[in-house]
Amino acid sequence: MSDTRLFRSLRVYNFRVWAVGALVSNIGTWMQRVAQDWLVLTVLTDHNASAVGITMALQFGPQLLLLPFTGYAADRFDRRRLIMLTQALLGLLALGLGLVTVTGVVTLWQVYAFALGLGCVTAFDGPARQVFVNDLVGETYLTNAVALNSTSFNSARMVGPAVAGVLIAAIGTGWVFLINAASFAAVLGSLFLLRVDQLHTPLKSGRRAGGLLEGFRYVWRRPDLKAMMVMLFLIGTFGFNFPIYISTMSVSIFNGGADQYGVLTSALAIGSVGGALMAARRERPDLRLLGISTLAFGVFSALAAVSPHVVLFAAMLTLTGFTALTFNTSSNALMQLTTDPAMRGRVMALRMAVIMGGTPLGAPIVGWLADHAGPRWAMMVAAMSGLIAAAVAARLMFQQRRRVSSS
Repeated sequence: MSDTRLFRSLRVYNFRVWAVGALVSNIGTWMQRVAQDWLVLTVLTDHNASAVGITMALQFGPQLLLLPFTGYAADRFDRRRLIMLTQALLGLLALGLGLVTVTGVVTLWQVYAFALGLGCVTAFDGPARQVFVNDLVGETYLTNAVALNSTSFNSARMVGPAVAGVLIAAIGTGWVFLINAASFAAVLGSLFLLRVDQLHTPLKSGRRAGGLLEGFRYVWRRPDLKAMMVMLFLIGTFGFNFPIYISTMSVSIFNGGADQYGVLTSALAIGSVGGALMAARRERPDLRLLGISTLAFGVFSALAAVSPHVVLFAAMLTLTGFTALTFNTSSNALMQLTTDPAMRGRVMALRMAVIMGGTPLGAPIVGWLADHAGPRWAMMVAAMSGLIAAAVAARLMFQQRRRVSSS
């Protein structure tokens, strides 16, 4: 497939404008994530992985708590205006965290409070942004646009942590938060520049209080969506706790500083970009791809956990990132393509609640295990989540083939 086909959704003006603004903002977001974890792990605590886990739980817990409202908002309201509001609020929160940090008054409870605030706003931002990709390009380019959107996010993951590691060592974590606050101007500017008359906006669903229950019922009637939700829960709850895995392995096993942590996070992102680009080449993902990618995720996570040297660990992280993003991007596109447009916001909110909202359950467990049994054993939890998720996919494929053969 040619490069033109690989980047085919960039032919759409609105998606090009959005992609530029989102890339700048995503770099700032990843810089803040690394700085926040490093602040908690090395400045506010004495290498306490449980505190990092609590921070992650507060940041991702609202995905579950606000579920009755987030998917409905994405289906019901003007998504462009909703994203403008959420992005502005996220910028203000980054500014606040930066100010208390650079002035030297930051405490652990304040970081917890800002993490909770970020989580509440992101709970509304996430589903709207995911479905907004379809508004930008329409269903013709949806699979490619979702993959390129993930490529942008993970390119930022590759650049942001490395830059953050250098800046933390040079000027401190507080200035990283302030730089992230400034980066939100890019995505807000891109939203203002969109050609609103060219958006592919579907008819809004009815104003019924049972909107969330409709989403649950819709997924419950679909064995394929149910299986994907289970896989997402396993991987999101126990597999995607990379800040804990990488920070504790870097500090406790490989005796590194902020620069090494940033490089290792970027190594994960290099693989993630590769996985997203591979997904962009496919016209339509399928369940078999999800099963293979989760199986590989489990294998490479296990190899990373037992790596004797930091270079080998970084190499395994790259492969882990590749398989993780293959699964994440492909499941995103497959769920959107197979969901009724009127239900898409609620289904995607459920998806995000499952994959992100599981973190409050998994992160404290993984953090506790890293503190008491060691980082290697904690990362083995990620490996098991991938293997079990692959078994779920295999079971559904077997059931589908049996139904076909008996009909």
